[in-house]
Amino acid sequence: MAHSKLDPIDRQILAELQGDGRMTNVELARRVGISAPPCLRRVRALEEAGYILGYHADVDARALGFEVQVYAMVSLARQAESDLSAFENLCRDWPLVRECHMLNGEIDFVLKCVAPDLSSFQSFLTGQLTAAENVASVKTSLVIRAAKDVPGVPFEVLEERLAQDA
Repeated sequence: MAHSKLDPIDRQILAELQGDGRMTNVELARRVGISAPPCLRRVRALEEAGYILGYHADVDARALGFEVQVYAMVSLARQAESDLSAFENLCRDWPLVRECHMLNGEIDFVLKCVAPDLSSFQSFLTGQLTAAENVASVKTSLVIRAAKDVPGVPFEVLEERLAQDA
């Protein structure tokens, strides 16, 4: 389903669940203005179509002792598809790597990493990341603070765009 095939109720369901994935189906149905059975059918259809990828708790990493967050910019020596896939597979196996994004330009990947402390991250950096096959260089930036961290997509922008196209 393309976003244009979603009706306003589907988009509102997605926006509400993005804001609070734990609400009951009855509450969701009330918020979007339909009864509970068709709301549940719509949610299941959105899940099956791949619009809803999962439901997660927003966990406070610092409260759990993960004091360090680092972005690592990784350049590979070779960028053949097999090399890119091999690096992505390594990232999936490294617990400290929470996000891995392939980029275009000078940097091949940016990794979002968390660690309990700086020495733990340094051990990962020198023992695994920079030692990994095909890694040519790694530049890191330590996060001092986050001014904004909003998951998902801005549904208000989607609605404005759809209104302009209509």
